[in-house]
Amino acid sequence: MKLVPGAPSLPLKDLQMATQRFTDDRRRGGGSFRASRLLGFSLLAFAGAHVLAQDPLSIPAHQVAEDAVGNEIKLIQFDNAYLKYRVHTRDAKGDQLREVVESRDGTVARVLMRDDRPLTPEEDAEEHLRLQQMLDSPAAFQKHIQKDQNGKKLAVDLIRLLPEAMVYSYAPGQPQRADKPHGPAELVLDFKPDPKWNPPTMASQALTGLEGRCWIEAGTHHLARLEAHLFQGVNFGFGVLAHLFPGGEFVLEQEPVSDGRWIVDRFVEHVTVRAMMIKTIKQDTDLVASEFAPIPPMGYQDAIHLLLTSPLPWVPAAGSK
Repeated sequence: MKLVPGAPSLPLKDLQMATQRFTDDRRRGGGSFRASRLLGFSLLAFAGAHVLAQDPLSIPAHQVAEDAVGNEIKLIQFDNAYLKYRVHTRDAKGDQLREVVESRDGTVARVLMRDDRPLTPEEDAEEHLRLQQMLDSPAAFQKHIQKDQNGKKLAVDLIRLLPEAMVYSYAPGQPQRADKPHGPAELVLDFKPDPKWNPPTMASQALTGLEGRCWIEAGTHHLARLEAHLFQGVNFGFGVLAHLFPGGEFVLEQEPVSDGRWIVDRFVEHVTVRAMMIKTIKQDTDLVASEFAPIPPMGYQDAIHLLLTSPLPWVPAAGSK
């Protein structure tokens, strides 16, 4: 059976085995941590296996994209599974390692390392003071969390537009990811802007300059990887407010870490922006998240106390053994 015209053969039994491995792994625990934040995950896996048994590409590419968008919005708005993890970020501000704790009230974080070294006692004291101020002043925490909530709202608003803003098609040959040779089967979609679509908001104008490819897990229709680039410049406010230069690149990867809960574990951004026709800013960000561990639901005060009790990483001195 050929998945798409001109594509190499991919035996149906291989797809069924891949789906079965995915399902069996979830039943055994398979490296997962906490209960799913997505209701009916087991039903989705079963339904995905049934689709694969028929023909994984029998579903229109646009429908697969819509399913992935629906799953992504649920992931952003999760409220029933919480994690502690570490985020290593390289950007214009430098190299930082942070410990992150999710709470019912929002996410809090503490810087552990800068430029591959533990914080000095003075730097660590500043981090303690910053977190203590959030404990002492609910208004300070609210100011901190408002930025996160605004970012989530913007993300959800843009993601909701993707099914209508883009034209989707199955990638020729359905190339599976080389770095995941034993992972579950993935549906590979190419996307480009729909020329008939008109952006309803200023922020959504960015979608008119993006095209790329995404890898979506076949059994669950969760987004696993997205590669996108700006193939043309995009103006905001006729270029007066801002201009995105062509050539920008974005990479996003996600993994299931908690029985159905997926989370971003890699994000790369290289984009150049001109603001107010005056200042040109080059944004280069490389983010890697790891060491995911489940935690019980807690308020932000307890989340901050958990951060404050975490020891700083120990790094051997140069020349020591």
